[in-house]
Amino acid sequence: MKKNGIKLLSILFVVTIAFWGVGCQEQKEAPKPEEKAAAPEKMVKWKLAMTWSSTLTPLASPPLKLAKVLEEMSGGKFTIRVEGSEKHKAALGILDMVKGGQYEIGHSASYYWKGKDMAMVFFTSVPFGMTAAEQYAWFYYGGGMELMDEAYDKYGVISLPGGNTGVQMGGWFKKEINSLADLEGLKMRIPGLAGEVFAKLGVNVTNIPPGELYTSLDRGTIDALEWVGPAMDIKMGFHKIAPYYYTGWHEPASEMQFLINQEAYDALTPEFKAMLDTAIKAVTAEMYTENFAGSVDAWAQMKTEFPDIKVKTFPKPVLKAMKAAADETYDGYAAQDPMFKKVLDSQRSYMEKARVWTVISEYNYVKTSIEMDE
Repeated sequence: MKKNGIKLLSILFVVTIAFWGVGCQEQKEAPKPEEKAAAPEKMVKWKLAMTWSSTLTPLASPPLKLAKVLEEMSGGKFTIRVEGSEKHKAALGILDMVKGGQYEIGHSASYYWKGKDMAMVFFTSVPFGMTAAEQYAWFYYGGGMELMDEAYDKYGVISLPGGNTGVQMGGWFKKEINSLADLEGLKMRIPGLAGEVFAKLGVNVTNIPPGELYTSLDRGTIDALEWVGPAMDIKMGFHKIAPYYYTGWHEPASEMQFLINQEAYDALTPEFKAMLDTAIKAVTAEMYTENFAGSVDAWAQMKTEFPDIKVKTFPKPVLKAMKAAADETYDGYAAQDPMFKKVLDSQRSYMEKARVWTVISEYNYVKTSIEMDE
């Protein structure tokens, strides 16, 4: 019995040690709470509506590139289906569709909403306004983003810069403009405050969706139109109809906007918000470069294939009348609309400061370079 007892105790001791060892091993190998793998993020699938057709790059480039970049950054967990105007059929209804939640995000231009809120025009471009460099400095370092947030907050929509065209051309005209008399009764497509300026000078202004512009110009529904610049104009074919191509005054830095439904944005995880914000900034910066490079190549092609195109600058008396009409228009709205005045004062103040450096740096460099080659 004693031997059997000792043997039994030995077995129990060994078994206990074995189980204790297994337990210790399990405790040792069990991950700590903070070491546990994070739960996989929920898949996010958004839809984006843009004012442009899917083929109208570079305007369509930021949304298309945004979808690609986000999918890559998120490993396929954050996807955006981009729909052009040929799909949703509401080119100028982007703000309403994003506000209503039909689309989580949109891409358009703020000056299309001037019928809802005149202050919106400043977030795209205004006649005799800032250059792209000046405008981006105002957005990010001069209080522009805060003012844009304030303007869009009432719609439950976030607006972020979405790509700049730089200085836009003054438009394609079927006849030459030699004086103010030539503007009287002219039928022209031109949006934003520029349209109101031209209206003061006797132009019959209309705002036609992009997809209808060529036909309208070709059939004589309009006599002239403003679009963007060579990179985008060449795809529209306006140069085949109207031979006079005027230099810009009305949109020196046209900024597009990404419009995001506030509730949809708030529902994103911090990681997805960071991805979205970062990707938007990247594709926004790229559009300006793409458009500049595109215009360089497009103009070289245009002047070779269509040598009869005449690049013109509006006569000085006409430009002076435009500037006076623009200032009159601004002051009139500022007297009636506190938000309009608030943004106008901000832009005027920043531009006064920034333009001094623009002249000292870029203007004088370009002017000197040209003079050296003469």
